[in-house]
Amino acid sequence: MKMSQLGSSGIACSSVGLGTWAMGGWMWGGSDDVGAISAIHASLDAGVNFIDTAPAYGLGHAEELVGHALKGRRDKVVLATKCGLVWHTQKGTHFFNEEGHDVYRYLGKDSIAYELEQSLARLKTDYVDLYFTHWQDETTPIEETMGALLDLKRQGKIRAIGISNANETILSKYLEYGPVDAIQERYSLLDRELEQDVIPLCRKHNVSVHGYSSLALGLLAGPIPPTRVFEGDDQRRDNPRFSPANRERLAAFFQAIEPIRAAHGCSFGQLMIAWSLSRIDLALCGARKPAQAQDNAGAGALELAAHDLERITTEAARHLTTIA
Repeated sequence: MKMSQLGSSGIACSSVGLGTWAMGGWMWGGSDDVGAISAIHASLDAGVNFIDTAPAYGLGHAEELVGHALKGRRDKVVLATKCGLVWHTQKGTHFFNEEGHDVYRYLGKDSIAYELEQSLARLKTDYVDLYFTHWQDETTPIEETMGALLDLKRQGKIRAIGISNANETILSKYLEYGPVDAIQERYSLLDRELEQDVIPLCRKHNVSVHGYSSLALGLLAGPIPPTRVFEGDDQRRDNPRFSPANRERLAAFFQAIEPIRAAHGCSFGQLMIAWSLSRIDLALCGARKPAQAQDNAGAGALELAAHDLERITTEAARHLTTIA
């Protein structure tokens, strides 16, 4: 497993991280707690040391699963969670409704302190290695938000600071008030907007770049049969990216890069994650089953030559540019 440094924190992270959004169940067609805990254990056993979660993933459910799974192994893990999506107050800006609860974007100082205590209880730990602002809050000055995070860091309750779902302007503003160790944004072969402004700024200020949805909600894991149906509240059910036409485009793309996959003896998912890791520091990959977790982790040891990366990029431009 390749490793990377978490900004200026001195913390070493595996290049592949385990994302736990799907474990919370909401927007993923329900949860499988036994499978989720097994997936966490499988990730750790495969060399993944970075686990990312958030209160909003099932209104605390994913955090509780992570806390249960890490019993006896907490000191081996770089644990990240988030703040800023709240349902204990109506301050800030209404964002969505989750399981009958109105959720707001809010990053006020008192709220951040409250959220962290709730997360620590669910995670069964007394500190978090990396604490992200989950979504940005236009109603609270960034100076107040960053001040709250720096206070928690001085108290030893968090070891590093990150922001998520932000742009280069917001990141620059955070950096005015203190060090940011990581930024977490959507990034994959299909989602490369970070490359223009955010990644260059991160390289300038030693901010680690973490990409979530590394497999584009599973779209890049491999060919999806036309008969595959997404049920319940699974967000992919109505996602136009998963249309029959796009599945055909993806099938043609995977066929074109099959020689690369075969040469490395890897899965298509591992190939896509390794491609992302040629450009960012850490790829977050969701898993709800041990086999998925093990496969994702394998990408952390995959070495792709420059001509492999170029071929993948070229074939993506040929087959996937219409997938918005």
